[in-house]
Amino acid sequence: MTNQVTIQVQGMTCGGCVKSVENSVSALSGVEKVNVQLETGKVNIEFNDSKTDIKQITDTIEGKGYTVVA
Repeated sequence: MTNQVTIQVQGMTCGGCVKSVENSVSALSGVEKVNVQLETGKVNIEFNDSKTDIKQITDTIEGKGYTVVA
């Protein structure tokens, strides 16, 4: 089943940060769409919850050096 989630991320300061988050999250199995809004720090993600979950997505973002706000 496809889910949509918006995650608040801190620490993104430039277009390179946006690409880093988009590329790393997009590479996860089951992720269908990733849209990063640098100005607001919001990351909108559509994913198949039978292939990945929010924890794996947030771990991937934090693994790139950014902070996911709970």
